[in-house]
Amino acid sequence: MNKLFLIFMFFTVLLLARHDAYPTKECPAFNNMKHSKNTHAVHLDTSKKYTVLKYHKGQALVLIKGEQPAQRWVDDECFSKSDNGSISMNAKEVESGIVSTEDNLSKASLDMDLTKNTKKYKYNYTNEYYNAKLSQQNLLALSWHNAFCETHRSKRECRERRGKRYSDTRFVLHGLWPQPRENIYCNVPQELKQYDKNRQWYRLPTLPLSEGTLTALLHLMPGSASNLHRHEWVKHGTCYGTDPESYFLEAISLAEQVNKSKVGTFFSQNIGKIVTLNQIRFKVDESFGKGSGKKVEIRCHKGMVTELWFHLGNGSDDLSQLLKEGRKVRSRCRKGRIDRVGF
Repeated sequence: MNKLFLIFMFFTVLLLARHDAYPTKECPAFNNMKHSKNTHAVHLDTSKKYTVLKYHKGQALVLIKGEQPAQRWVDDECFSKSDNGSISMNAKEVESGIVSTEDNLSKASLDMDLTKNTKKYKYNYTNEYYNAKLSQQNLLALSWHNAFCETHRSKRECRERRGKRYSDTRFVLHGLWPQPRENIYCNVPQELKQYDKNRQWYRLPTLPLSEGTLTALLHLMPGSASNLHRHEWVKHGTCYGTDPESYFLEAISLAEQVNKSKVGTFFSQNIGKIVTLNQIRFKVDESFGKGSGKKVEIRCHKGMVTELWFHLGNGSDDLSQLLKEGRKVRSRCRKGRIDRVGF
């Protein structure tokens, strides 16, 4: 009799644990609790309701219909549990109003991603991360967002593309990387390194950035919708030698200089066409001085130009001067198509 009662209670608990809820974040949904695999790069959709099967050790087991496997593990903070088991959204976060409406992205979820402190992982950046020496050589990586989205269609910044956006016809910021390439994760705790390497960027600490800088990042760095800015700071920015605000302001300024140059105009006027490395380097020379083009390489994938990499020196906020101090490079890719918006 006692066994029957225990079995009854066990299944009762299971049934009570199950409930349907809307996620508050577009968290990655992993095949296992170790978060080592995510088949089809599945992310939760904040506009959809999911069946939460159970909570266990800080994670939630969620049923995602149409996927294989259908049962996926996400961090329990992806759901906000109210008294009745439903999901509630923090109104203050929704109404914080820092997001530029031009990009037509989900204001509520973006505000939470960019301004909400990550659960218990609050580090004092001033004391722990500003110990790196000023980087002497850097690489500015600019992405052609249309080409990026062709091969990353499940990314949040690629799925939510309604109407015209800045990134449809201009370069966007990928990162500003101290060189050599091994110069990464300066003074970063192992715990944060692991989150970053597992692409759990939403678990990285909130950056102490001004409202203006956050808005500029949403404009020039669509990947910030997936917390790319947190990843870029932890992996690369910590070795740059400045605070996060200065680091991103300098990166934003350099990206804007490219977009306003003859290089940016050349790309926006040749969308859909195949361009060559020589043509691009010629435009770089025209824009930033003779010889600058040899400091730039193009990155390609599936016949598309995906990025421009500018190899820079330091000591100035002017891209022409930084390119003079940069090193000459070879480019494996010699030509590629400038992709249009859309799939």
